[in-house]
Amino acid sequence: MMRALGPVAAVLIVAALLVSSTLFTVDQRQNAIVFQLGEVKEVIQKPGLHLKWPLLQNVRLFDMRILTYDDLEPLRFLTQGNRPVLVDSFVKWRINDVRQYYVSVQGDEFRASTRIRQTISGTLREEFGTRSLHDVVSGEREAIMSQVREKVDQDLKRIGVEIIDVRLKRVDLPQDVSESVYRRMEAERKRIANELRSTGAADAEKIRADADRQREVLLAEAYRDAQRVRGEGDAKAAATYAAAFSQNPEFFAFYRSMDAYRNTFRGRNDLMLLESNSDFLRYFRDSMGRSPAQRK
Repeated sequence: MMRALGPVAAVLIVAALLVSSTLFTVDQRQNAIVFQLGEVKEVIQKPGLHLKWPLLQNVRLFDMRILTYDDLEPLRFLTQGNRPVLVDSFVKWRINDVRQYYVSVQGDEFRASTRIRQTISGTLREEFGTRSLHDVVSGEREAIMSQVREKVDQDLKRIGVEIIDVRLKRVDLPQDVSESVYRRMEAERKRIANELRSTGAADAEKIRADADRQREVLLAEAYRDAQRVRGEGDAKAAATYAAAFSQNPEFFAFYRSMDAYRNTFRGRNDLMLLESNSDFLRYFRDSMGRSPAQRK
């Protein structure tokens, strides 16, 4: 009994091996190429379980998802005016024609990446060579990426590759160029700062001079108005005095003499030598030598 089961088990094992070598599975993220005696027999794009002839045919699977190519080192290009820049970029790509991809690069992802790198490098060199440093760094980056993607996509379709996107991660100046650019920028900023300081100082002097002029004008007008008011007051006072004293000239003369006496003899030691018949002493003589009736 046991001896009879041995050949049966061997037959079952051989049958299982034959069936397993006949069936293969294609994932929804993959395409497959069926080779027959080394030649491409069929391209399978539909996912699921498929059949092949054992021993005569073999299958190779290809990943159809979006892949990323990223340069390890930034590439050096020249812009207009021979200004060097270092460009760090990456590319999103995928296989869109499995048969052409296999024929062109034997389905080798490393060969495909090398071809992508060469195409990207040449296209970026061409695009950067027609643009200024400012356009490359900040002005037209989106336009550059769009044009590079279109050109690279047209070229790499010949090897069965579709370019999804091209992006510039960083655009830098080389170290030696950066230092000279920074020095020029610093000098330019200092020049602008000095111009602003000079302009500010000139404006400050102008404002200060205008303020001084307005001050002098205000002082002159105030002095003029004060002198006018003072003159008008003096005129009114003189008119008032004249009107008052004109009513009694004798009293006016007496008042003026008394005022002169008061201003002359302010201190005990004040001394004045006058003749006895001087008009200055008229009221002294009158008060000492005449009676009130005589003075009238």
